[in-house]
Amino acid sequence: MFNIKGKNVLITGGASGIGKIMGRICLEKGAGKLIVWDINEVNMASAKGELEKTVRPDGAASEGRVLVYKVNVSDNENIASAYSAVKNDAGDIDLLINCAGIVKGNNTFDQQTEKDIRLTMDINATAPMLVALSILPDMIKRDNGHICNIASAAGMLGVPKLSVYVASKWAVVGWTESMRIELKQMRSKVRVTTVAPYFINTGMFDGVNSKVFPILKPERTAAKIIRAIEKEKDFRGIPFPYHFIRIWQGILPNALFDIIFGKWFGVYSVMDHFTGRK
Repeated sequence: MFNIKGKNVLITGGASGIGKIMGRICLEKGAGKLIVWDINEVNMASAKGELEKTVRPDGAASEGRVLVYKVNVSDNENIASAYSAVKNDAGDIDLLINCAGIVKGNNTFDQQTEKDIRLTMDINATAPMLVALSILPDMIKRDNGHICNIASAAGMLGVPKLSVYVASKWAVVGWTESMRIELKQMRSKVRVTTVAPYFINTGMFDGVNSKVFPILKPERTAAKIIRAIEKEKDFRGIPFPYHFIRIWQGILPNALFDIIFGKWFGVYSVMDHFTGRK
């Protein structure tokens, strides 16, 4: 079990959405320091004020325990300088949650631009690797720590009009699983968790039309992610049936899989009316 009480927690993209909710839950569980990395200064200021009001297990507020840093997580130099500042201000990071992510429109791949492809891959796939690359060596030296990477259910199956986002999340799933095995072979006590949630109702995927699987509620989803970390789960699909996607892909021929998941469940048309966060 991973006990959050007294631990320093760093969350990228932690000034809004489920990142902010997970930060609040960690403070409620007695986290020593909550470190928020984000790019939106307005959200950062608002989140800091809100999170410092969080009541801790001893009944006190979390004032002075929330540290916010403006960080472009796709810039390795920015990551290095921010991590150096964090170690100076708060000490070692015990839990890293890579939550920052973006989605750019609902165009088919032939209508994508190089700029949007690079931006999506940089933020969703490369950035969590770079952040982990800064922090993981210190965790390994201490033989203690946990990294949770927020991937997506879209990281396990193709979704039309979401191809680049899907590619970025497939990368996160594969990288995290490989890192898990490497740490196991090292006999390290550092743990990693891959989280693959369905669409979450945070505004990022506004307009998504899901006729079978319900859009996830942010509060419940954030709580499930934190529980998965505490239980040191290797993988957590949300909702739970998404654990079996790969099984169905292996059993069913593509034509039948496309009919069941694409047509009957409506997965292949979820992005038809996507608008996204304004």
